Amino acid sequence: MRYFNRKGKIGAGQEPTLKTILNKIGDEIIVVNELLNKLELEIQYQEQTNSSLKELFECLEEDYKDVEHLKENIPPHLPQVTVTQNFVNGSDLDPEEPVKVEEPAPTKKPSKEQKNVKEMPFITSDEFNGIPAYMKSRLTYCQINDVIKEINKAVVSKYKILHQPKKSMSSVARNLYHRFIDEETKETKGHYFVVEADIKEFTALKVDKRFHVILNILRHCRRLSEVRGGGLTRYVIT
Repeated sequence: MRYFNRKGKIGAGQEPTLKTILNKIGDEIIVVNELLNKLELEIQYQEQTNSSLKELFECLEEDYKDVEHLKENIPPHLPQVTVTQNFVNGSDLDPEEPVKVEEPAPTKKPSKEQKNVKEMPFITSDEFNGIPAYMKSRLTYCQINDVIKEINKAVVSKYKILHQPKKSMSSVARNLYHRFIDEETKETKGHYFVVEADIKEFTALKVDKRFHVILNILRHCRRLSEVRGGGLTRYVIT
């Protein structure tokens, strides 16, 4: 039997069925609210993941550009890697056959007349980036190392003559030998050095303003030092 209030409406507290329905609705609202909270957390997580992936993509894109730049600007002084025919035709190899590794031929011991000549190490990319902008101006990494390569060529050529037996020297080599001896000082004793005349003699470099700018960079990078005297500037390999 239903009970009506004065206004003719059913009293919620007096009807057990309505109370049960209201309780169920309240429980479902709580469940829905929890699902909405989880959904909000999931959305935040996906947004963070998307942001991280975007940053990763940008980093990879920058790395790809750097690799392409390095690929297109490989310094010419780096040794060339040669691929043997066996590696090129990899399909000709039998996967079950053990690979034979050939041992390198033993290097010949240098004779007593041969001596190791100290050469100038190439500039690294980190060193190049550390050179002040006013000093390197528009010079590139490769241009500086190309000059180092030519200076090393002059050093090796000079000391090859100095280490050569005098009896086997030509008249030109003998004249150069005497010049080299005259140019030595107490400060250069035990060190390898060249002068501008050696650069002109053994390389195709132009001893101009650009050349001296690069020498200044090499002094900055501690690749060489200068010893002056007798109207000459001696570039000592450090």
